Amino acid sequence: MPRRRRVVLTGWFSFRDGEATAGDVLALRRVEDVLERAEIPYDVVWSPGFRPGALHLAGVRPEEYSHLVFVCGPLYGPQVEELHRRFAHCVRIAVGTSVVDSGAPAAAGFHRVLARDAPEAEPVRDLSARAPAAPAPPVVGVVLTHGQHEYGALRRHGQVADEVTRWLAGRDCARLELETRLDAHDWRLGATPAQLEAVLGRLDLVVTDRLHGLVLALRAGTPALAVDPVEGGAKVTGQARACGWPALVSAEHLDADRLDHWWDWCLSSGPEAARRIRAEFLAGAEPDGADALPQALERLAAG
Repeated sequence: MPRRRRVVLTGWFSFRDGEATAGDVLALRRVEDVLERAEIPYDVVWSPGFRPGALHLAGVRPEEYSHLVFVCGPLYGPQVEELHRRFAHCVRIAVGTSVVDSGAPAAAGFHRVLARDAPEAEPVRDLSARAPAAPAPPVVGVVLTHGQHEYGALRRHGQVADEVTRWLAGRDCARLELETRLDAHDWRLGATPAQLEAVLGRLDLVVTDRLHGLVLALRAGTPALAVDPVEGGAKVTGQARACGWPALVSAEHLDADRLDHWWDWCLSSGPEAARRIRAEFLAGAEPDGADALPQALERLAAG
């Protein structure tokens, strides 16, 4: 037994084949906050699949801890039972957990269970509800295409999608994959343009390599970081120029530095610029092809 009290924090987020959910991690944050306020030292054990560089169960020395705390999730299964065997000398406490069968070894092995729900017990609020609040990151819609084969050898769509998504994975943001294709039968897609526009208008930023990803974002007053996936530039570049939108990266000059630059611009100066362009769209100040359509029809009829 260690001479001084030290807690090892575990949960389903600690197991190699477990998973880290947002609720579990927020529950952990709540427990960490309580321990820090009480000035109780602790370590957190993470799944190597989720946080490769963190402390993992395989590297933990159980003799260094006086207490084991299991945070959130259900108390069942051989993984939880193995914690009881490996940390047998520790005082073991489960907090914010669900108990399906209080007599099962996984649940019965704890010295104390501070459950959120258990048979014949009044439920209490989940730990995630009182987790310390963190600043909200930007909400980013991601509109990419892997098609457009009409551009032949000039297509860089796969490369662009790979580089953009890899870069996005390293940004602190809430990512929302979107599709401009409409479908009245697929609940995951908008059935009308208005449904998609309702989402776009609530975003902080759109990252896209699609013409309509750019135009519809600006129509909603949301800044767009556009990447043209065609070597030499094609319709995305043309539309950015027509709309007077500067946040554009070409496929042949795509790199993290350029993406970072326009990301910062879109989240600082971009919202005002996007709202200005949206106002221009609504005012109809700039002509488009439809303005010339009646005259073209008349000429064709006369001919």
